[in-house]
Amino acid sequence: MSYTVPPQTHIGHVHLKVADIDRALLFYLGLLGFQITQRYGSAAVFLSAGGYHHHIGLNTWYSKGAPPAAERSAGLFHHAILYPTRKDLAVIFKRLLDHQYAITGTADHGVSEAIYLNDPDENGVELYWDRPKEQWPIDADGNLQMVTEALDIKSLLAELDG
Repeated sequence: MSYTVPPQTHIGHVHLKVADIDRALLFYLGLLGFQITQRYGSAAVFLSAGGYHHHIGLNTWYSKGAPPAAERSAGLFHHAILYPTRKDLAVIFKRLLDHQYAITGTADHGVSEAIYLNDPDENGVELYWDRPKEQWPIDADGNLQMVTEALDIKSLLAELDG
């Protein structure tokens, strides 16, 4: 039997196993700017943007002191954080640069612009904004044509001047 997920469906949150809650908080709270909505002792914490119950959960229930997962193993490739505007993406990109945080890549996907990095536990993180849907690249048959091209970093950072 065929089933199609409702079009209003969204991915709600990500819950990550981390080795050290305080170290993870330096990244998600201190650098990226999420807020704590709830703590579960010293083993777990929920983080949010804008007062939502949580966008990111961090826990050490099975991972306290553990090394990062092997790069060539099954598991999370990256989780993505969607920024509301291109200027918001420029602000966090500048913040990463100012803090000399290692960036693993950048890309223009036609539908979005993205910055890639790893959190302290080597979980991949994509920071991105979506272009308006009417600007997405579509072929003559109406099919979406996502790409991976160079991000115009100069143009992105110019958003901060306006």
